[in-house]
Amino acid sequence: MNPFKMFVITDTHYFASSLGCRGEEYDSFMQFEQKCFAETEAINKAAFKWLGESDDADTVLIAGDLSFNGEKQSHKEFSELLKKLKESGKRIFVITAGHDFNDAPFAFDETGRLTPEGTKREELFDMYYDYGFSDAIAVDRESLSYVAQLTDGIRLLALNNDGNYAVGKTYPARQIEWILRQTKKAREDGQMMIAMNHYPLIPGSPVLGLIDDAVMKNAESITGLLADEGVHLCFSGHMHNQSVKLRISEKNNRFWDVCTGSLIGCPASMRLVTINSPSDVEIKTLPVPPFEWDFGGLTQEEYLQRQFDMMINTYLDCLADDPEKLCGKLGIAPSPAITAVMKKLGSALNSASVGAVCRLFCTKCPKEIKNAPVRPLITAIVRNIFVGDAPFVRGTAEYEAIMGVFDKIHPFLRIFEKKIGANKTAFDMRNMIKSTIGNTGVSDYNCRLKL
Repeated sequence: MNPFKMFVITDTHYFASSLGCRGEEYDSFMQFEQKCFAETEAINKAAFKWLGESDDADTVLIAGDLSFNGEKQSHKEFSELLKKLKESGKRIFVITAGHDFNDAPFAFDETGRLTPEGTKREELFDMYYDYGFSDAIAVDRESLSYVAQLTDGIRLLALNNDGNYAVGKTYPARQIEWILRQTKKAREDGQMMIAMNHYPLIPGSPVLGLIDDAVMKNAESITGLLADEGVHLCFSGHMHNQSVKLRISEKNNRFWDVCTGSLIGCPASMRLVTINSPSDVEIKTLPVPPFEWDFGGLTQEEYLQRQFDMMINTYLDCLADDPEKLCGKLGIAPSPAITAVMKKLGSALNSASVGAVCRLFCTKCPKEIKNAPVRPLITAIVRNIFVGDAPFVRGTAEYEAIMGVFDKIHPFLRIFEKKIGANKTAFDMRNMIKSTIGNTGVSDYNCRLKL
């Protein structure tokens, strides 16, 4: 088998700016958004132009959420970008996802919220037929999944599960049977099989594993099934985070989930993947190429990070100033007791230093961050979960302060460990926090994987 190279991008969330992305209500909406909105057209055009001109690889995988929220006009314009990319000589394989079909998408102008024409799920097969389905050697029309031959010796298992709400975001039994037929056929034909799935199959960060929508339902059993069937590598998206995670099945087979950040929001990135052999894969991360926009004196990276940080800080502001609104955003039923606690916590976070928090819990604070405000540290921790390669590992001042405080409150949290542990074996909250604030595994950006 000769080395094979391909690009992987995900969560392009293309929005046709002609539909409307301006006005007071737009500005209010963007306060809570990680990803860009008005800029998506410019970002996608720059990225697709770069991909079309690159000689590094002639295959592009796109792992779902192609449009911002299912606007038909967005799909039409995005399809034009795909057509031009294909005309440049690239082979393109896409899957669609939940943001690609919607009966009531939205846009904004000076009058407020608008409702452009949406897209039905059953329209997606024909819309994207030329970008995966037309080259497929097997198609599961109901789930919008397929198998394609990427090159001699390598097959792509392109999986989609966003249409079956009866079983939640997982594969129903009928689709599992289809997957097993495809993996068996690949083994019989002597083919290496890799997967592409919109939902992560391994949480990008341990804390994300506690969020239902952050990882596919029944992911652990599905990763075990795929690994034992000979599928050891999957490319995913959805959470807009950058991560490379490993799980070992009960039969001691490896499964790697490579999740790539959204194209249109911090940490905006693309992957260049080199498959050297069925057991040796190199992952290289590339930044989204420069796009035309007024960054207001910031660099492109700073501009995208500012949007991300604005989202985090808006939530922190609401904690102190508008807990009812925050409860609505988090799906929590507000009560006087809850909102009172939120307000006190939010006010404290606005003024506290890291040293003051450490003193409150009678733990030592490294002197280099003693006077640092705690709120920017919270922002950095949350951002690092998505950006990847979280830097607060043992030996850093931040690690010592965070884990020192956690160790003081850990005895009071054991009740939560027991509740979570009822469904998750051997749940260890301390290890979860430690692994969330600092990455000690392979790099989430550039690494070499042994399958």
